[in-house]
Amino acid sequence: MNYARQQKDPKKSGIGFLVVVLLHIGLGYLFVTGLGHSAIEVLKQPLETKLIEEVKPPDAPPPPPPPKLAPPPPPFIPMPDIQVRTAPSANAITAVTTQRPAEPPPPPAPPAVKHEPVVVPAVIDANNNCRKPEYPAVSRRMEETGTVVLNFLIGTDGRVAESRVETSSGHPRLDEAAKSAMELCKFKPGTVDGKPEQTWARIKYTWTLQ
Repeated sequence: MNYARQQKDPKKSGIGFLVVVLLHIGLGYLFVTGLGHSAIEVLKQPLETKLIEEVKPPDAPPPPPPPKLAPPPPPFIPMPDIQVRTAPSANAITAVTTQRPAEPPPPPAPPAVKHEPVVVPAVIDANNNCRKPEYPAVSRRMEETGTVVLNFLIGTDGRVAESRVETSSGHPRLDEAAKSAMELCKFKPGTVDGKPEQTWARIKYTWTLQ
């Protein structure tokens, strides 16, 4: 017998579906005709109202008294840590080091002293026969006298390179006669730090009548 074929028979499935439809139609009709009429009659009856007395809630009990709190304990203060230091004995070695102490900085160098050259002026050579200036005839007749100061630039060879009158005697003839005569003299050259250098020589000559 084929069980799968029996379960898929369309005739039996259609009959079951028709029965279900008819059952729903019958229930709908009964609800519309009978139950609907009963519901309308119930709504037509008079409504009864009753006053319900309001129920007051019971009085609330008084609040409980606040609890008594015990006083707090005193604060804890720790004892201070006291350290007793003892003086080291005379034989105790406190520290040993091999590092040499820092040397003090050297003293500042003295300020440089400016070197002043040693200058020795030129002078007339004593071995030289320097001719004495001749008194001008006009100046002698007019009795002119005075002192003249002359400057001579002496070279390293001892000769006069330049001459000039520093202070006049008051008579130009006497000044020129003295300068011309002294220019022919031989001088000992001057030195700077011991070395012969070209230097100036200052000579004073006085004219007097004898």
